Amino acid sequence: MDKKDVRIVFMGTPEFAVASLAALVDAGYNIVAVVTAPDKPSGRGMKMNESAVKKYAVEKGLHVLQPLKLKAPEFIEALQQLNADLQIVVAFRMLPEVVWNMPPMGTINVHGSLLPQYRGAAPINWAVINGEKETGVTTFKLKHEIDTGNILLQEKIPIGENETAGEVHDRMKETGAQLLVKTVDGLMNKTIEEIEQSQSYTDIKHAPKIFTDTCKIDWNRTIDEVYDLIRGLAPYPAAFTILNNKTLKIFSAKKIKQMPTVKAGEYITDGKTSLRFACSNGWIAVTDIQLEGKKRMHIDDFLRGYRFE
Repeated sequence: MDKKDVRIVFMGTPEFAVASLAALVDAGYNIVAVVTAPDKPSGRGMKMNESAVKKYAVEKGLHVLQPLKLKAPEFIEALQQLNADLQIVVAFRMLPEVVWNMPPMGTINVHGSLLPQYRGAAPINWAVINGEKETGVTTFKLKHEIDTGNILLQEKIPIGENETAGEVHDRMKETGAQLLVKTVDGLMNKTIEEIEQSQSYTDIKHAPKIFTDTCKIDWNRTIDEVYDLIRGLAPYPAAFTILNNKTLKIFSAKKIKQMPTVKAGEYITDGKTSLRFACSNGWIAVTDIQLEGKKRMHIDDFLRGYRFE
């Protein structure tokens, strides 16, 4: 079977998915359509904003579908008319069975963890938040329960001691893209053996959606736990604390292993280059921050213009 004979529908929205779509195009696969999120108004002028995947697809002259509802009869009919052999999902919405069960070769997903660990919406964030030294990418077949389908291929990725979720994300999207091409090659050549995910794990860690409560720093925790939370939420949505009744987002910081002389959550500053918050067993010295209503800046610039109450 030639690559051009495999009719592929690609589904994705953010920049993470663009790397995978581009890798498939560069590999010579036949992308008969790209499904992505509808355009949304954003910014001060409420200008209609296209997804990163749509921008790439339009640039490459690919057919684009932007359904509001994935169960809409007109969308289902449009998919059926494409007569796809394979569907690929990267960073997209949950699909109804009528969609993922449509193509004869199935629907495969690229997930940012070593399944069955870190099933869920935010696998990269939670791996860093939990202080993991390693994560990875998994390609697998979709089925009813989220992130539980048969594994096709996996590749491990180390997590640096000071690496942020954003930095892991940028490396992972390239690794995931190459793994996806290997996966499609293997499916086409029938050289991949599907592996059923073990359901007997007693220590499975999950990766639920990140909410505001997740991002608020609990200074009663250890410096390692707080530091990993900051890394795991950088650059978005960012860990935060409250400074003089205003939200202070923290994008980067340093650990100071010295027992605090004040209560957890209290801070000390020299007013010039240092602002540190007390944890249960040390200090977190913030280095890159954004105060509510202000732009993001380095701590030196912040302290130069800030007056503490």
